[in-house]
Amino acid sequence: MKTIAIYEPAMCCETGICGVGVDPELIRISTVINNLKKHGVVIKRYNLNSFPQEFIKSEAVNKLINGDGGVDNLPATVLDGKIVKTKKYPVNAELMIWLGIPESYFGGEAAKQSGCCCGGDSGCCC
Repeated sequence: MKTIAIYEPAMCCETGICGVGVDPELIRISTVINNLKKHGVVIKRYNLNSFPQEFIKSEAVNKLINGDGGVDNLPATVLDGKIVKTKKYPVNAELMIWLGIPESYFGGEAAKQSGCCCGGDSGCCC
């Protein structure tokens, strides 16, 4: 199976879901990751504040945050060691394509809120 990791900017806790005024995107990605893990998908999530060593270990991510834009390039999604998306979290449709998984892995409302306009014969427009 493919390996995927999401490298995030520094947050107050590992998920960023704490305090008041929580970003709905952080709630969405946390739900997505939990649902994928329930189906055996190996997906890692690294917050710069909690896991700084992971940013050093990943050559691609280290280069990304030390280049133009710095940490403003985060979050960064890495698939099999290669950065596939920066500045935004992946939408469900992208994860389905990258990992070769069915939509059912996302469960209930998360599957409906993919943030992408896939459907029909038109393909994906993410």
